[in-house]
Amino acid sequence: MDRLYAPWRMAYIKEGKNDSGCVFCLAAEEKDDRKRYVVHRGKKSFVIMNIYPYNNGHVMITPFRHVGSLEELDDEEMLEMMQLIKWVVKVINNIMRPEGFNIGANIGKSAGAGIEDHIHFHVVPRWRGDTNFMTVVSNTRVLPETVDQTYERLLNAKRSFPV
Repeated sequence: MDRLYAPWRMAYIKEGKNDSGCVFCLAAEEKDDRKRYVVHRGKKSFVIMNIYPYNNGHVMITPFRHVGSLEELDDEEMLEMMQLIKWVVKVINNIMRPEGFNIGANIGKSAGAGIEDHIHFHVVPRWRGDTNFMTVVSNTRVLPETVDQTYERLLNAKRSFPV
């Protein structure tokens, strides 16, 4: 039997559901961006790494304000979030050369929202063949680099692509 080791997942397994508050609000309040994997802070919203990504480069764009629906966003929040989506796609295109993207929001539990009371958009780079037998047979993703490595690449690229 082959084994796939993913030791960074143990922290997630041991921690379980985080009841210490909204992960996005905690990230917004945190002064150390590295601690929460915040890639960029705008005036009304920010870009944060997904620490349990579907693919390398999976980021989320979310408002600083704790709101759960599109209707609650003001026009400035919505505009800045869309601008940050456009910006992060440009950055990821430059450093990772994906063949496509999934971009969207899961709004509400029945729509698959893992964090349903703080709206956020996912940006997931995609490549042909990035879902293979491991995903189908084992419900396991194989990611070629760690979240920390991807975070560093995004920060380095950010210097070349001002928002």
